[in-house]
Amino acid sequence: MDYEKILSKAAVKMRPSGIRKFFDLVAEMPECISLGVGEPDFQTPWDIRDAAIHSLELGRTKYTANAGLKELRIEIGNWLKRKYDLNYSQDEILVTVGGSEAIDLALRALVEPGDEVIIPEPCYVSYDPITTALMGVPVPISTKPENDFRVTAEEIRNAITEKTKILVLSYPNNPTGAALRDQDMQEIAEVLQGTDIVVLSDEIYSELTYGYQYRSIASYPGMRERTIVINGFSKTFSMTGWRLGYAAGPKPLIGIMTKIHQSCIMAAPTTSQYAAITALRDCDDDVEEMRKQYDLRRQYCVRKLNEMGLKTFEPHGAFYVFPDIRSSGMSSDAFCERLLAEKKVAIIPGTAFGASGEGFARISYAYSIDHLREAMKRIKEFLDELREEK
Repeated sequence: MDYEKILSKAAVKMRPSGIRKFFDLVAEMPECISLGVGEPDFQTPWDIRDAAIHSLELGRTKYTANAGLKELRIEIGNWLKRKYDLNYSQDEILVTVGGSEAIDLALRALVEPGDEVIIPEPCYVSYDPITTALMGVPVPISTKPENDFRVTAEEIRNAITEKTKILVLSYPNNPTGAALRDQDMQEIAEVLQGTDIVVLSDEIYSELTYGYQYRSIASYPGMRERTIVINGFSKTFSMTGWRLGYAAGPKPLIGIMTKIHQSCIMAAPTTSQYAAITALRDCDDDVEEMRKQYDLRRQYCVRKLNEMGLKTFEPHGAFYVFPDIRSSGMSSDAFCERLLAEKKVAIIPGTAFGASGEGFARISYAYSIDHLREAMKRIKEFLDELREEK
C-alpha cells in the first residue's frame, strides 16, 4: 500500500511532541536524572485516594453522564466561584479526559478550514498540531525574554485578521513559568471587545502561582461570553494518571463540545470523577503545602542556574524554569542532547514549544530537592567542561 497517498495530509503535517521524544530516550536510560516531564512528584493526597477506593467498594463502576457526574460539575462550579469568582452552572461545565481533551474539543468545536488561531509561544505542545489537523492556521506570536515571555495586547492586536477565530491564552505558562497580571489581562480584554474571537484560556496551573493571586480572563467585563476556561486535576492535585479535566464556558459552546465528546470518548473515568469531588471540597491545605514546596524548589533552581551563568528569569507560575542556554554556543536541541548523553540529565529543548524557544531549555522542578541538587551538580559540571573546551 502507498501510505503517503492514503494518510490524511493534515495529520501528517502535525508537529510531533518534542517532550515525548526525550521522554522515550530517558525510558531507555535508568541511570538518567529526568527534569523533563511536568509531573508532580507528590503522591495524590490520601483523602482523594480514599474517596476513589470507597467509590469502588460501593460498586460505582458504571458509565456516568456524558458531561460528567452532576455532583462533580456542581462542585467544579462551586470551586470556580470560590477561587476566581466565576459563575458557571452545571450545564456550562463538561468533564473531560484530562485538560488535553478539553483543549482538543474546544478547537474542534470552533475551527474550520482556513480559520486562524493565535498562539503565543513558547507554549504547550498541543495547540499547534490540533489546529493543523483541523486544517486551521496557527498564528504564532513570539513572546520575548526581555518581557518575561508575556504576550502583550499590542502583539495580539497586530496578529488579528478577519480570519481570526481563537486566541489561546496559556498562563501561568508552560514552558516558561510566565504570568499575566491584572493590567495585562485588562488590556487584552479591551482588544477583544466587539469581536467574535473566542479565548481558549488554559488555566491548568492557576493554583500554582508565586507572589500574586491568579485571576481568570473570563472574569473581566465582556469576556465570559467569549471564553472557554480549561482546567483539570493533574497539576493542582497531583492527579496526572487519573486523567481528569474540564471545560467551563457559555452553554452553546459547551453543548457542541459535549456532542463531540459523546462520540469520541463518551465519559471520563468514573472512579476519577468521584475522587475529584473530594479533591475540590477537602484538599485546599494539601494543595497549599505542595505549592509552598514548589516555591522553594523554584527559588533554588533560579539561583543555581544564574550562578552557573545560565541567565534565568524568575517564573511566577507553574513548575518550570526556562534558562537561556545561548552562552553555550549551541542550539537548544544540541545542548539538551549532549547534556543527556554526557551527564545523563534530561531537560527539554525550548524548540519543543515553538520556534521562539530556540536558545532556551525547559527544566521542571516538580521533583524532590535531592533530585534537583544532583541534576544541578551535573549541569554545572557539563558547563564547566564546555568552557574548558573553548
